[in-house]
Amino acid sequence: MSWRPQDPPARWLRKIPARYHMLVRAMLWIGLAGTVGALLFCLYYASLAASYDIEEVGKLPQRNRVLDRYNNEIDAIVGSNIDLITYEDLPPFLVKALQAREDAEFFTHSGVHLRGLARATVRNLKDRKFTQGASTLSMQLARNTYEIRAKSLHRKFLEIALTLRVEKHYTKQQIMAGYLNRIYFGVGAGHLGVQDAAESYFGKHIRELNEAECAMLMGIIRGPHIFSPWRDLDAAKAQRDQVLDRMIAMKFISAEDKQRIISLPLKITKPEDITTERSYAIQAVVREVNKLVSAEEIQLGGLTIYTTLDMPWQRRLEGELQQALTALEKEKSYRAPTRAEHQGKDNPLYLQMTAVTLETKTGAILAQIGGRDYQHSAFDRTHSARRDLGTAFEPFVAAAAAQRGRTIYPGSPVRTGTPIGAEAVERIARRCGLSGPFSSTEDLYRGAVSATPMEMAIGLATLAHQGKRPRPFLIREIRNSENEILLKNEPSLFSALSPPAARSGLNVLKQTKGSDIFTGATGSEREAWTLRLGPKGSTAIWVGFDQPQVITQESRLKQLLSDIVTRLDN
Repeated sequence: MSWRPQDPPARWLRKIPARYHMLVRAMLWIGLAGTVGALLFCLYYASLAASYDIEEVGKLPQRNRVLDRYNNEIDAIVGSNIDLITYEDLPPFLVKALQAREDAEFFTHSGVHLRGLARATVRNLKDRKFTQGASTLSMQLARNTYEIRAKSLHRKFLEIALTLRVEKHYTKQQIMAGYLNRIYFGVGAGHLGVQDAAESYFGKHIRELNEAECAMLMGIIRGPHIFSPWRDLDAAKAQRDQVLDRMIAMKFISAEDKQRIISLPLKITKPEDITTERSYAIQAVVREVNKLVSAEEIQLGGLTIYTTLDMPWQRRLEGELQQALTALEKEKSYRAPTRAEHQGKDNPLYLQMTAVTLETKTGAILAQIGGRDYQHSAFDRTHSARRDLGTAFEPFVAAAAAQRGRTIYPGSPVRTGTPIGAEAVERIARRCGLSGPFSSTEDLYRGAVSATPMEMAIGLATLAHQGKRPRPFLIREIRNSENEILLKNEPSLFSALSPPAARSGLNVLKQTKGSDIFTGATGSEREAWTLRLGPKGSTAIWVGFDQPQVITQESRLKQLLSDIVTRLDN
């Protein structure tokens, strides 16, 4: 049996009593293991944060622009409605107000406020839930950019790691501008960013805001809905005052400055004053863009959407129809219900109108009016409302007879259609763009068939363009932020019937002041149609109630529509 003397303790242990040596060694190993663990922990979250594209922070969604056929901008929201600003656009007072409200040490901390984080952690432990976040502007920007929403420790650690990357790659000025461009101020769906809030609430560019307006905008950040000046002006003013009090505490302003600021004029716009176009045509554009472009492209923004809409014609056509229907309502015994009376009903109870104008040779949609009042009823009748045609079907009966080489008797559609039969008439009508349903009896010649205003505009354009049926389209072209073409629409025509047959259908239309006009009614005095060929293209107009009821005498209906078209031609 060999004997070996025990190794003497290390020098640094010799000053410690022998009975504590084992404890000290254990503590050192624990400390080493903790250090290694902390390093691995940090490496894990650093590598996880590195997997995120840091360029996304700078890729702010841009506003999508919508243009009419003359390349004039239409004030419409497609996707986001962000109007971007830079740090240089911000009034210095707004910068100080934001610091006072959200992040006092923004320009000096590394992105993470350690003291605030420690206080929040203690509070969360006491509450046993996440009630405090201690998020800096940089942390909020990281969270908003990468959609980190779940409340958990993992989320918080990832947010911190991403924040440190953001601080490394972007300046403080870029971070503040990015934060203000991304947050929501309670303006409305599709609206983001401080510039849109300034325009909406105060009707100004952010550079033009006075001190009171700056303080109010920064005050509503924490509760954009409940503190919105549109919803509760007193609450918004209270938040403004809180911001000013914080600025006094931080010695940014004096108490005298506060009194001067709160006495400044504060003119809040009204929600109804916002000029964003709300109409059936604009909503049709939105639907079409959503079909043609990916959701990611729309959300990224920067699109230029070239439409076929002729906005001056759209507004003129809508105005003439509104004027005519209002006059008719005044002369009749029935009264259109007010919006308050109508509230909650699915279908408006007052007289409705629908109109579509297509460029005859191409099918480009120049105007699309889906009803009387879009804000009251968003139901678009141009595509969805099938109504009886009555005598408005006669041009297609004439075209079907001419296609078969038969005689046409203007004003006598039954006599014209009987020799060829209902099946032949239906076939030609379908080729012209009408989809029915069709009667299978001689009532078909009298107009026992339903169609939408869009179908009638297509049918009229087919007759007017020598039997070539156009494919309607609303979007001419879409380009991305790099001016690259994402989509381009060209006219598409289908040969539906012979040119002589198409001309025969047109000959049924009445000649009035150089325009081809046909006014028709169903015979029940419940609705009426006008088909018009003019300089602006092929127009189909329908007037009636959503729930059919007598409007007025048939002769008065025809006169009403004839007067509308006459004014349009002047």
